[in-house]
Amino acid sequence: MSTENLPQSAEQPSRKPRVAVVFGGRSSEHGISVVTAGAVLKAIDRTKYDVLPIGITRDGRWALTADEPERMAIVDRTQPSVDQLAESAEGGVVLPVDPANREVVYSEPGSVPKALGEVDVVFPVLHGPYGEDGTLQGLLELSGVPYVGSGVLASAVGQDKEYMKRVFASFGLKAGPYLVIRPREWERDEAAARRKIVDFAGEHGWPLFVKPARAGSSIGITKVDDLSGIDEAVAEARRHDPKILVEAAVRGREIECGVLEFEDGPRASVPAEIPPPQSHAYYDFEAKYIDSTPGIVPAPLTEEQTAEVRRLAVEAFEAASCEGLVRADFFLTEDGEFVINEINTMPGFTPISMYPQMWQASGVSYPELVDRLVQAALRRSTGLR
Repeated sequence: MSTENLPQSAEQPSRKPRVAVVFGGRSSEHGISVVTAGAVLKAIDRTKYDVLPIGITRDGRWALTADEPERMAIVDRTQPSVDQLAESAEGGVVLPVDPANREVVYSEPGSVPKALGEVDVVFPVLHGPYGEDGTLQGLLELSGVPYVGSGVLASAVGQDKEYMKRVFASFGLKAGPYLVIRPREWERDEAAARRKIVDFAGEHGWPLFVKPARAGSSIGITKVDDLSGIDEAVAEARRHDPKILVEAAVRGREIECGVLEFEDGPRASVPAEIPPPQSHAYYDFEAKYIDSTPGIVPAPLTEEQTAEVRRLAVEAFEAASCEGLVRADFFLTEDGEFVINEINTMPGFTPISMYPQMWQASGVSYPELVDRLVQAALRRSTGLR
């Protein structure tokens, strides 16, 4: 039968994918996450995507926030916060926990909840615990909402530096000497835990770096030059995480490399070098984000060294079962060996951060980088994969 004379239904205009940019969070890296979100909101292609900014306050409330990237910057050495951007001091955003329903709802006390529409993908730019560590990823898996970056396992491994190093060792990637002090050890017998650190220093020498085992952005890290600095360093690390990591100093050049998921698999960027900061003892939080110590991109390495560090960066990405993106950090020792320090599954993404800079030097602009990450997330399903 001919359909020529039957009424034709009008084509429905296709809806742009809706991206929820989730930022802030309960960790000590809250402010840097807000800065990162500002850069992503400014760069994302509004002709291609609808955007919904959602901020998580320091106390864990999911807030509807202003879409105003210019307010998400460090000003006079002061970091921004979600509370400054929230449209209400009490209202909350709720994600669905039904995989068949992706509609986000906003409610305020005494008011009828308001539907904000469906979300197609979440771009979580949270750093540290309660966001980068697999917790948010688990929530999104339950909700059936695709998201940018690694899944639950890889995010958890990438956050916990102890288990990260254990995974790397099992895949033959060399890491520097380290010691873990668990919460019960310090709480039950401080003297015995302190002796472990002293014995570790006796074996590997000073200085040592004492750091939270599950934090980032160089927050809570102390360089310890002798016995007198141990207690203060441990107290500072434990302010951010009850489990601490003690690392021996690895003498060498600091080299970083970005990994990005393309359609045919992960690829590595050109590497960068982080020169020793002039006004800081090491590349700490202030040097990274406040004083903006510049990196060298691309790193002045031989062709062979460049190829090797790019290979190792992808190997680290695969070893931890990462997805989307990773920044892999290495030391290049005096004998020419690369020692892996750590990976970041949601690395610093501010305009001055090394990850975007490395990809810029590799021919991928910041807006294209954001687009590739969103597209990679949209290609993946949630659940086992």
